[in-house]
Amino acid sequence: MFSAKRTISDLRVFSRGYLRNKFGLFFGLIFPVILILIFGAIFSGNSSGTITVYVQNQDTGPFPTQSMDVATSFIDALNHTGTVNVQLVSPSENFSRYLADHSSSDGIIIPANFSADYLASIPINVTVYGNPSASSSAIVSGTVIGLANEFNLRRFNGSSIIGLTQTTVNTEQTKYVDFLIPGLVGFSILVSPMFSLVNISSEYKKIKLFKQLSLTPLTKMEWLASKVLFYIVLSAVSFLLMVAVGVFAFGAHVTLTVWLIPFLILGPMLFASLGMLVGTVTKNPETAGVVGNIVTFPMMFLSGTFFPISIMPQYLQSIAHVLPLYYIIEGLNAVMVYANYAQALLDIAVVTVITIVLFVAAAKVFKWRE
Repeated sequence: MFSAKRTISDLRVFSRGYLRNKFGLFFGLIFPVILILIFGAIFSGNSSGTITVYVQNQDTGPFPTQSMDVATSFIDALNHTGTVNVQLVSPSENFSRYLADHSSSDGIIIPANFSADYLASIPINVTVYGNPSASSSAIVSGTVIGLANEFNLRRFNGSSIIGLTQTTVNTEQTKYVDFLIPGLVGFSILVSPMFSLVNISSEYKKIKLFKQLSLTPLTKMEWLASKVLFYIVLSAVSFLLMVAVGVFAFGAHVTLTVWLIPFLILGPMLFASLGMLVGTVTKNPETAGVVGNIVTFPMMFLSGTFFPISIMPQYLQSIAHVLPLYYIIEGLNAVMVYANYAQALLDIAVVTVITIVLFVAAAKVFKWRE
């Protein structure tokens, strides 16, 4: 016979157990709040910033009158849309190379004779550079299309005189997966070492395994170094598997160079040290897991892994610049997509400093015996 009293009693017991379980509490209540805060901040329409777009005006004239300089009018109108922030590039620059040197995928070329052809009703195309995996590029393309339609409507009652040609910075990399791989590599470098070392360090401390290890010839620095080496190897294997799947399953074009090696070494070392630090300073595995998630999940979404930084509000972009994963993903993009080794060198320097600081802090805090 059904008993409401027993049901209520069991409900109380289960509720107490659930509320005492920090993992369940985190994923049931806190994690959804973190997600809505992150996605709400990224995609809130009234707080998003403009997207920086490099524009090269190849229509240099001469023009009989200022009113016949349609190219300048088009660029001015583009800059006043409130969607993009135009950065002019000299016509003498190799535009594709210029974008690569600035690790940017968003750019626009106004072709030579743009003004004359427009006034003579001769069809012309504006070239828009973009990244097929970035929503910012879709926004830029949409803005240019909308402006072109406005200019066509203004003089030709909507006839398609100004059209659009879309391309990418590196003609060898044109597929979505080509641009997706660097972000997923960065994601892999973050997740495995971070979550594993948070769990291992806190669990070993709880069950007194560190105390037992102190009775062996193994030093704590040797123990920590072995874990770092393991995740460096694991990250390298994961990288090769992702590249192989991308190439053989989707026909991706992947640029392999020695410049990738520093990121595949420093990245796992950085997040293994961070995971060790979090797991060591927290009181128990449950608390360590929650703190590790709070540190990790915002980093996943705000570092350019899944969403380009350029579409985020300015304050989120500022936050992204203090996250270590940002510099790893930016460096991987600089190497694998843009061949921008000057930017990659800067990212390597930043990641090296952060890694040294975290590794030293983890080694200092980590003790065999509490």
